[in-house]
Amino acid sequence: MTDSRNKVAITKYKYTKREKGEHKQAYLFLTPSILITSIFIGLSVLFVIYLSFHKVNLFAKTYTPIGLKNYFRAFTDSTTRVAFKNTLTFSLVVVPIQTFLALVIAAVLNSKIKGKMFFRTTLFLPTLTSSSALTLIFMFMFSVTGPINGILIKMGIIDTGINYLNNPNFSLKVIMGMNIWSTIPYYMTLYLATLQDLPASMYEAAEIDGANSIKKFFYITVPYLKPMTTYVLLTSIIGTLQMFDQAYIFSNGSGGPANSTLTVSLMIYKYAFGTQNAMGFAATLAIMLAVLIMILSLISQKVNKSESLY
Repeated sequence: MTDSRNKVAITKYKYTKREKGEHKQAYLFLTPSILITSIFIGLSVLFVIYLSFHKVNLFAKTYTPIGLKNYFRAFTDSTTRVAFKNTLTFSLVVVPIQTFLALVIAAVLNSKIKGKMFFRTTLFLPTLTSSSALTLIFMFMFSVTGPINGILIKMGIIDTGINYLNNPNFSLKVIMGMNIWSTIPYYMTLYLATLQDLPASMYEAAEIDGANSIKKFFYITVPYLKPMTTYVLLTSIIGTLQMFDQAYIFSNGSGGPANSTLTVSLMIYKYAFGTQNAMGFAATLAIMLAVLIMILSLISQKVNKSESLY
């Protein structure tokens, strides 16, 4: 009975003249953002959808309608399947590892260990380095004459240097390791900032109940960080599925060796702006990648619901 009265009261509520004026002012301030979003995002998305149903020649400026042929081509093309496989593999390996390691390191640095300020500063340094510079550094480290081969040879693990950069079995794994190493500090900082608000009394109460460090981590720290973990997962999934610059520099834009570093974003670039001159097919791949990102993001939200400890 009370709920029905509340609903009636809400429906009968009338805004005052002052409130109406404030609403108009709010919409007026939002107008520039709405216009910019509509023009540069909304119209762009509609144009990409339009391109996906056409065979486009940018040099001749021709747009030939071909229906769903680009989509059929995407599902039947073997190179496209390889690109999606590499992208999904990259995301499924990198996201869980970097999320877990960032959470563990943040929990350790939030404890009462000595020199934690030094470790916080040192571990954050990779984030300050550009992705292009990191890629070049890792290419040098994993080259035939690089320090990685030198260390392995001295330890007697291998006899001769391995050409990691031109070996399909190692090339994508090198990029994975580089991405994990370079992104952990950023997510570690996010987790660490969240842990600053975690009441110390909760750990003290757990210690009184006989909980050790591992139990405190899994029953207090991890549940408390669930909202932040959801954000980390979403940004990680989006970032890894859109990975382009590292694969481009690593393979000099070819996606090699043997398409082992070919990602969907790199393939989109090759078809849109490379020698392929197939903007319509590139638009189709972009739409499929966007749908994939949306699906995986929704799944991650469902799996890791944004619930705090309270």
